[in-house]
Amino acid sequence: MNDFCVTFRGVRGSYPTPEKNKLKYGGNTACVEVKIGKQLIIIDAGTGIISLGDNLLREHLLSGSDEYSRKKINATILLSHTHQDHIQGLPFFNPIYIGSTNLDIFGSDNENNNLKNTLSLLTFDKMFPLTFDEMPADINIRNFHEKTFLSLDPDSDRLAEIKQITSDDIQNPDMIEIRCFKSYAHPKEGVLIFKISYKNKTLIYASDKESYIGGDKKLIQFCRNADVLIHDANYTKEDYLSATNPKQGFGHSTPDMAVKVAQMANVSKLYLFHIGPSYNDETVDEIEKQTKELFKNTQVAYEGLSVSLL
Repeated sequence: MNDFCVTFRGVRGSYPTPEKNKLKYGGNTACVEVKIGKQLIIIDAGTGIISLGDNLLREHLLSGSDEYSRKKINATILLSHTHQDHIQGLPFFNPIYIGSTNLDIFGSDNENNNLKNTLSLLTFDKMFPLTFDEMPADINIRNFHEKTFLSLDPDSDRLAEIKQITSDDIQNPDMIEIRCFKSYAHPKEGVLIFKISYKNKTLIYASDKESYIGGDKKLIQFCRNADVLIHDANYTKEDYLSATNPKQGFGHSTPDMAVKVAQMANVSKLYLFHIGPSYNDETVDEIEKQTKELFKNTQVAYEGLSVSLL
């Protein structure tokens, strides 16, 4: 049976924090690697994607003696949204400089611009010596929305097929299925929440998601009985409710909000993610300790943490 392995590559929010008192959890911004059989799925492209790209390049070079004999790098990249901390690693992702690389990038169009134009402007054309169209890799940028799902074959490295949703049920448990819904609880154009299912196991990625009093009913339904929930926990409750600089409306949750979703959705394991860049290791240790008292199966995600769902 193919494994269903999740590896955290970057867990911070807002900006990287390369400081010695933040090394335990890591300072790179959002990126999660999912490996199922021959399929590589990358969720978000913060600075955490850089080390993943280095590993993929090393494996590629060692797989053969020249460009014709080496194994191709194929990956599906899911972008929750295009704020800098979720795309800033893309120009430094080494596989995009290899002509044999095939990348499918999925995200959400907005009313003012399509996804390719947005990525080009924010990460390459105005911010980098090369333009997006000068990248040697074969990069396909495609829109993804709630009425569709992605189907990938774990026994093949072929890229995803987009299919229309006909029911809430998983169509084929032997295939990898990726669904999403768009939450508007993150300024200004919302954020995609992802569900990855395989062999009746489910992973939810809910970064940059502010919750509501009593929980977000749509998110809770989307997460129902999930095996793993990766949930935004950018602010402590004290910072969120600060009298001098409150964070309500910024589009991020507290650990308490993440716990409410996990409890009401009957989630098996909760990983706190998108940790505020100002919090050092000692503070994050305390966040984890306090949150475990509310929901025992909680862990703060850290760089290099790998989790198997099968």
